[in-house]
Amino acid sequence: MDITDFAIDFFGLGGKNAIVTGGNTGLGQAFALALAKGGANVFVPSLADDAVPGQAGGTRAMVEAAGARYEFLQADITQPGAPKRVVDQCVRRLGSVDILVNSAGICPLDEVLEFGREKWDATVQVNLTAAFEMSFEVAQHMVPQRCGKIINICSMFSFLGGRLSPAYAATKHGIAGLTKAYCDELAEHNIQVNGIAPGYYATAITANTRGNPITNQRVLDHIPAGRWGEPADLMGAVVFLASRASDYVNGHVLAVDGGYLVR
Repeated sequence: MDITDFAIDFFGLGGKNAIVTGGNTGLGQAFALALAKGGANVFVPSLADDAVPGQAGGTRAMVEAAGARYEFLQADITQPGAPKRVVDQCVRRLGSVDILVNSAGICPLDEVLEFGREKWDATVQVNLTAAFEMSFEVAQHMVPQRCGKIINICSMFSFLGGRLSPAYAATKHGIAGLTKAYCDELAEHNIQVNGIAPGYYATAITANTRGNPITNQRVLDHIPAGRWGEPADLMGAVVFLASRASDYVNGHVLAVDGGYLVR
């Protein structure tokens, strides 16, 4: 077996169908593109389709340029019944659901004494409850087919506190726990449930931090790699966890953080 055959056999995603929540922006877009480059078709539920046919830069254009099929469904996955509708539509349009990436998330910031119930509830609903409901619905299909990959996007704040972001830290601890709980029951059905914990990445959500010389340097001083992560730095991890190569990896949260957690 040469290197090309090995890569296709162990890491190829040809014939697989993936749902990527939050797949039209930020890191979610990188996950969608990585899976498409690996050969998977991509189904993105979102409030709005970023796609104008032929428009460069949108998720649809990227996925289709990679030779994969892109499907969009307008949906708010925090609303009752929406996760089931998303999964049912993916199966109807693409034929199956083989991979779920729970990457939709929000991170409102405020001091603990000012961080009220409204921000807390919104964060829990998007970051944790919607991920649970999406996982629950895909499991209904993955168990009978006796295979599947669920990939939860955790955070380094799954392991740390989170100044100015108590709800984000709490939900990211929660999604790490959900990863382990689902692994514990679904592993016997040949379903792997793992997480990815990104560190600090150069995306729109971190623009203010990177734009301030003091906060930017504070972050860089904590990263042994000496740089912010780029979305492309996560592409290998998601392909690995979605592929046959990770069939005996289960209940694990993989930090992709330039070494942030060691300091």
